[in-house]
Amino acid sequence: MITVSVCLSDIPKSEIVEAKNGKKYVNLVLDERRETGQYGETHMLYMSQTKEERQNKAKKVFVGSGKEYKFEKRQEDIPDSDSGDGLPF
Repeated sequence: MITVSVCLSDIPKSEIVEAKNGKKYVNLVLDERRETGQYGETHMLYMSQTKEERQNKAKKVFVGSGKEYKFEKRQEDIPDSDSGDGLPF
């Protein structure tokens, strides 16, 4: 599970698209950080770029960050694979 925090003030108004249903959307990218941030952030959130922007190495507009949580599977969550009938399911 990854929780994210988004700064709505940093989203450029020109990037907000209104769909036919009247709802407003933005295209974002959630990417893993190379190093964990000061507050334990493991991911960064930035505005999606066009192919041309990526090719021209345009500066990314960062709008938030995220933190990944990993949970251990408990023994009772793991299905018993030996039911005795010889079937794999």
